[in-house]
Amino acid sequence: MKKLNITITLLAFLLLAGMKITVFAQTSPVMYFCERYDADRGEIGISDRFSKGYLTVMVKAEKPMGLREVHIQFDKYSCYNGKFEFYKKYNFTVEPDMKYIFFTHNDESDMKFDETGFYRVFLLDDHDDTITSALIEIID
Repeated sequence: MKKLNITITLLAFLLLAGMKITVFAQTSPVMYFCERYDADRGEIGISDRFSKGYLTVMVKAEKPMGLREVHIQFDKYSCYNGKFEFYKKYNFTVEPDMKYIFFTHNDESDMKFDETGFYRVFLLDDHDDTITSALIEIID
């Protein structure tokens, strides 16, 4: 009985410690995904799991990000070597005062996931330094 109480206490402590880390992780810009962005309705179909096709990458920060030239890069997980490998990269121009940005397909960037799998998506600055990133799964 005493071992059970110690185990439960330890698990509760680890759970609380993990929650605290999650809260701190949100102080930098946050990346998430949706099916599309509509000016009147906002984000439509938010998830981290989508079917193949076009997606919109959302980035939200507490303060202006001070960026002008940015890149969205997709790296696909390879089951053969257990690593993420470069898949696609798109260039975008944004305003330095922006703190809420959506990246969607346009003439220069299709923002399309053609293959199923796990992807790591990055928002990179003009020096290819990571601003934020997130994981996404593409299914059939």
